[in-house]
Amino acid sequence: MTEPADRLRERFGEIDLYLFDQLLRGRITSGMKVLDAGCGAGRNLVFLLREGFDVRGVDESADAIARVRQLAARTAPNPGAERFRVEPVEAMSLENESMDVVISSAVLHFARDDAHWQAMVREMWRVLAPGGLFFARLATSVGQAELRPLGGRRYVLPDGSARYLVDHEMLRDVTTQLGGSLVDPLRSTVVDGLRSMGTWVVRKHGGARSRS
Repeated sequence: MTEPADRLRERFGEIDLYLFDQLLRGRITSGMKVLDAGCGAGRNLVFLLREGFDVRGVDESADAIARVRQLAARTAPNPGAERFRVEPVEAMSLENESMDVVISSAVLHFARDDAHWQAMVREMWRVLAPGGLFFARLATSVGQAELRPLGGRRYVLPDGSARYLVDHEMLRDVTTQLGGSLVDPLRSTVVDGLRSMGTWVVRKHGGARSRS
């Protein structure tokens, strides 16, 4: 007999808990076009693929895209391998305002510098439709005292990794500059004193889906 945890994992994969919360709140619903920008092997896409969402994914790793195409082939009713492309987040070939939801999970903190971070955010915003939802999980400096600066907003964290870190003030400013509004309050969770992970959820102004 399959254990409940195994059944849940089969249905939802290793989905980010905070993205799962957006599903529970009804903010990501059937009929929406969803892009996972920096999708990796598709850990956040299992449920969406199973439920027949129009899912797209980009990643600069050819190996990651090969793996997510395999996932789609065995999971989705209409997998559409061409929906998953080897592309950098800052230079996607998707049309303007073509996605209802854009997911950015553990991607933005790998930015090389300010220009690279801004380029990724602007590109994801470009493909997001008016009224659409932008969901990001990213490393922040909130609650982090032991950081070794590398220049700009890049730091070595207590766990030894190097990351581009933002704070809540910066995220509020960027939200306003983009022309969006926060759907949820900004929050950052400190993980065992080693790193701090933030959740940034923004609605793009305008459009039929501009609701909480």
